[in-house]
Amino acid sequence: MTFFDWVLDHPVGALVVACEIAFWVFLAAAVAARYVLGRRRLSTVLLLCEPAIEVVLLVATVGDLVSGSEPTWTHGLAAVYLGYTVAFGRWTVEKVDAWVAWRFFDGPRPPRAPKRGRAALRHEWRLWLRVVLAWAVACGILGVLALIASAPEQRAVLAGWAGRATLVMVLWCVFGPVWQLFTDGDEPDRAELQRGEPRRTEPDRPDAARGDVRPGPVT
Repeated sequence: MTFFDWVLDHPVGALVVACEIAFWVFLAAAVAARYVLGRRRLSTVLLLCEPAIEVVLLVATVGDLVSGSEPTWTHGLAAVYLGYTVAFGRWTVEKVDAWVAWRFFDGPRPPRAPKRGRAALRHEWRLWLRVVLAWAVACGILGVLALIASAPEQRAVLAGWAGRATLVMVLWCVFGPVWQLFTDGDEPDRAELQRGEPRRTEPDRPDAARGDVRPGPVT
């Protein structure tokens, strides 16, 4: 089977690949317009095309089932991809923009993700909340596609993708924030220790009790 035959047999899958390519093409064009050409307005317009890609994929996926096609793994993949882009699309754009500004145009260095302590735990929980959002969007789209599907076995195909998305969400939680919590999540941040008052190594007491007798005033 050639690539073109695969595209004809799996149009939704081919559209998912095309949308992923288009996402990075528009992102690269927006970054170049902003930093190379100095066209911030053009850069904003190019970035606004990113949500339009998602809308095209959603309409095409739903329309393919409405036209009578049977649900396949490509429809489930499209739903999961849409969930990912909703949850991580803007986050990815911000990360790439900050990295390019620092690496090539003397911008400030992007802050690195914390590795230990409470800051790392908060970071892991925030990432997992994005995963939950991706899961909710994907399962919502899969639910809509299941309503369009006519046969129980077709709904089972979509339900399988909902199960995979749920498994990813649970595993991310276990090996992300929960793992961080049980390893070093209770350790305070170094920045918090630096901002806080220094710990006392001994209780407060008069100088004489410590043997540090200062001379009194000369009379």
